[in-house]
Amino acid sequence: MTSACGEEELQQRSGLVIRNTGNRYLVRDEQGNALLCRAKGNFRLKGIRSTSPVVVGDRVRLEVNPDGTAFITDIAERKNYIVRRASNLSRHAHILAANIDLALLCITVRYPETTTVFIDRFLVTAEAYSVPVVLVFNKIDLYNGEDIEYLDGLIRLYNVIGYRCVKTSLVTGEGLQEIKEITKEKIILLAGHSGVGKSSIINALKAENVQKVGEISGYHHKGMHTTTYSEMIELNNGGFIIDTPGIKGFGTIDMVPAEVSHYFPEIFKTSQHCRYYNCLHLNEPGCAVQKAVEDHYISESRYHSYQNILEDISDGKYR
Repeated sequence: MTSACGEEELQQRSGLVIRNTGNRYLVRDEQGNALLCRAKGNFRLKGIRSTSPVVVGDRVRLEVNPDGTAFITDIAERKNYIVRRASNLSRHAHILAANIDLALLCITVRYPETTTVFIDRFLVTAEAYSVPVVLVFNKIDLYNGEDIEYLDGLIRLYNVIGYRCVKTSLVTGEGLQEIKEITKEKIILLAGHSGVGKSSIINALKAENVQKVGEISGYHHKGMHTTTYSEMIELNNGGFIIDTPGIKGFGTIDMVPAEVSHYFPEIFKTSQHCRYYNCLHLNEPGCAVQKAVEDHYISESRYHSYQNILEDISDGKYR
């Protein structure tokens, strides 16, 4: 009789995962209540072995017990997600977030440096999982003339490919209004290396210090981690921003060599003119992509990133 009564008191709810701290998840239900939950059961995503089965941005079903304990029992189908190879578990995936309207990749050319290989790996993964990206070039107030020239070259490169780019400075306020407009009423993933200014951008969007801001290591000019878990933060413009721990490297996962060029828009477009339909654009005769690189229609940095990903797939290694 007691168990029957308990079952009657068990509540079924749905909610949105707003924080992931490992094996516990903070879920906001339909009434706006925040519930600390555990996952009940074994969740899998298309056979991908993930370090965490439930991620920020997931729409979930809950069981809430009379004593207040809550369990996630089901995950709604995801419209998209961002996934990378876990740095310490090469065969496992680390899903950063799900159901994303837009990803902002925060980039700095110094303090610390964001390489084009890192940028391109993120963009390739976003293309593969249907996540639109805007590139945010931050800390422009710190750069000298040579840095600005390089920065402008990067922006020209990615604009031509089709990516929107925004220059920002939290010191002068440049670009902040544009970021506010971009993020309005959207669920945004904010990603990038530690130290590129993600927390400062969130604080500026919120007009309050909601995220701890880290310092730059003087020895390596690299950022020190201030965010240790993924969290969804409500903005003042009706949007939500998902802050993620700083990423050192971005290992692609679940790709085969023939697919990689599909996620480089300019390489894929040019590949239509290759002699062979299955050309990998490495050493094949009649390769239109290699010719375009030689003629500077495709940038050497993008082609290098393409080769870099192919090497990872064939060697089974992580960068």
